[in-house]
Amino acid sequence: MNKLIFALALTTLAAPVSAQQFSESYKFLEAIRKEDGNKVNEILGAPGQTIINTRDRVSGEGALHIVTKRSDSVYLRFLLQKGANPDIGDARGETPLLIAVGNGFDEGVDILTRYNANIDAANSSGETPLIRAVQMRRFELVRKLLGAGADPDKTDIAAGMSARDYAKRDTRSPAIAKLLADAPKKAARRSTGPVLR
Repeated sequence: MNKLIFALALTTLAAPVSAQQFSESYKFLEAIRKEDGNKVNEILGAPGQTIINTRDRVSGEGALHIVTKRSDSVYLRFLLQKGANPDIGDARGETPLLIAVGNGFDEGVDILTRYNANIDAANSSGETPLIRAVQMRRFELVRKLLGAGADPDKTDIAAGMSARDYAKRDTRSPAIAKLLADAPKKAARRSTGPVLR
């Protein structure tokens, strides 16, 4: 009986110690995953807190990735208003905008573009949100991204093809092919800095 009481006492004492071993970053991402608004506000409300853009050590996933994957527009707006980086990439370079396009989370695309997400930010394969929308044959998203200034000629790394190229090749979506064929070429960006002569 004494051994059982001793074992229970050790278990009770060990629980708070192990709970304290989690970093603030881990606690924050867990609170986001569990939609624990009180805990999220408590962590973000701490003086000098810069945890909003913390990322999971393994996946590189940040809070914006988590809420975008679950199509949570309320948390998405909240985190962006708190200063979350709309262009944060995970371990594969996936940005919240790429995830929103991939999940058909149109409201998320609207929110992210409103908060100045880089419309042409590509993942590690060079896939842009526009390329992904074309590959998914999502006409409205393609139109929305072009309207937000997406570059139809930015190529990926995997095949060296642009959204315009993919649209031309896919005969199943003539409306998207026409939309991309009619899209104007983006002007080449001029580099800034001193001119050497």
